[in-house]
Amino acid sequence: MENETNKLVRGALLLTIAGLVSKVLSAGYRIPLQNLTGDLGFYIYQQVYPLLGIATVLALYGFPSAISKLTADMHMEGRQVCFKNFYGPLGLILLGINGVIFLFLKMNAKSIAVWVGDENLAFAYELAAFIFLLIPFTSLLRGVFQGVQQMKPTAYSQIGEQLVRVSVIIIAAYIIATNGDSFYKIGQAAGVAAIGGALAALLILSVFLLKKRPKLAGEKVISWRYYIRTILLFGLVASLNHMVLLIIQFADTFTLVPSLRDYGLEKIEAMAMKGVFDRGQPLIQVGTVVGSSFALALIPNLTREKSKSLSNARYESVQSALNFSFYLSFGAMLGLVLIFPETNVLLFQNDEGTSSLRILALSILLSSLAITGTTILQGLGYFKRTAGFILFAFFVKWIGNQMLVPFLGIIGSALATVLSLFTLCAIVLFELKRKVPGFSFLKGIRLKAFIKASLIMIVYIVGLKVIIPDISILSRFTLLLWVVFIAISGALLYLIMLVRNQAFSKRELSVMPFSNLFIRLSKEE
Repeated sequence: MENETNKLVRGALLLTIAGLVSKVLSAGYRIPLQNLTGDLGFYIYQQVYPLLGIATVLALYGFPSAISKLTADMHMEGRQVCFKNFYGPLGLILLGINGVIFLFLKMNAKSIAVWVGDENLAFAYELAAFIFLLIPFTSLLRGVFQGVQQMKPTAYSQIGEQLVRVSVIIIAAYIIATNGDSFYKIGQAAGVAAIGGALAALLILSVFLLKKRPKLAGEKVISWRYYIRTILLFGLVASLNHMVLLIIQFADTFTLVPSLRDYGLEKIEAMAMKGVFDRGQPLIQVGTVVGSSFALALIPNLTREKSKSLSNARYESVQSALNFSFYLSFGAMLGLVLIFPETNVLLFQNDEGTSSLRILALSILLSSLAITGTTILQGLGYFKRTAGFILFAFFVKWIGNQMLVPFLGIIGSALATVLSLFTLCAIVLFELKRKVPGFSFLKGIRLKAFIKASLIMIVYIVGLKVIIPDISILSRFTLLLWVVFIAISGALLYLIMLVRNQAFSKRELSVMPFSNLFIRLSKEE
């Protein structure tokens, strides 16, 4: 039993590390992409990216989660997984679902391009549709391996897929920029890169499958209704939790450029301005990873128990997860707001959009709390409810763009994003209070320690900026050293002050990296 638990923990850790590496790559490559193609090229890429991102989430988290549950259930019942009763039927179901999505996108690519306000994107959407034809194969294999606690195939295929995708898109951007080709080829290259990444993942998974030598023949008892229900519930509904930021970007894809036209911008100006607004997305993504990934690792595997009640230990893990999410995401948000002018110049070569992007940085805190909270609710079995909350936030963003952007420009879009995520966060925390006895989000926050740590970080960063003014006019390399130094030192100071003032309990400190060091730093006896 202990070996099984250790295997589960090691596997979860491997997937977490692979996910972090993948997300950092996903956020990081967009910076050279913008540098090579400018805000207009970045706008074109970002118009296609949410669609590809949703496909990636379904292939990495959604469908594999459902397949893994079905695999585990089969083994618990003592039934053998074979082609006739498992691979074949589930492959057909996945091909059916993804085939419908492919046909819809392929046949309506021109209409979608017109809807988003740029008919030149039609071919890019047609290419992007093909990624859905590969999802059934990668999802099925990942899910089967995860169902028998073999996490290496998923982890290796995830990193391999991302490396291929990032390499192809950066090389394509360089060639397009060097040759002076139309930047609309960036959108097409995005689809080709995604397909190439998926094929690389499928190749890696196939190598592991050949070693496993799955059975072809066996019993032919097929629970079609149970298969379809599990795929839809876990594969589609539950995966929305991984799409919170993607869904918000999806609303921007359809509403931001038309609303900027209503604001008074010409078409090319509106496109470039959306490219400026999209600069915030990789930074928000990295901040959200910082704020939620470690917190989620503290949540016990709630789905393993049928009961929706929480023991004291599990309740404490839930409270701790939200505490960590709040402290870390607030620190990331505050630091980014304070150094955004320098970061904007460093990464994107000018300071356009700094005001709106500083507002958008509030999303780091709100999305981290919302993702952590919805994960807890899903662990307790409330899948449909959390999916409803996320879709409601999407409509708040959609309507917010249409109401605010025509009057405020991209500042209106930043406010609409913050409003939608605040709505999601508030609903999720309220639902947690209803479903988890004794839970209180504010009660878990050590307010005095939090305020002291935040103020000290503000004084430190602002003080350095006063002592060394106009740092952004220096060389890019000097600016890089400055931003890296102030970000790391500010984050460490903030974290040390939290620890010194007992923002975390000893139990919480014990699960942190370098736990012994942090426990010694704490004043707690």
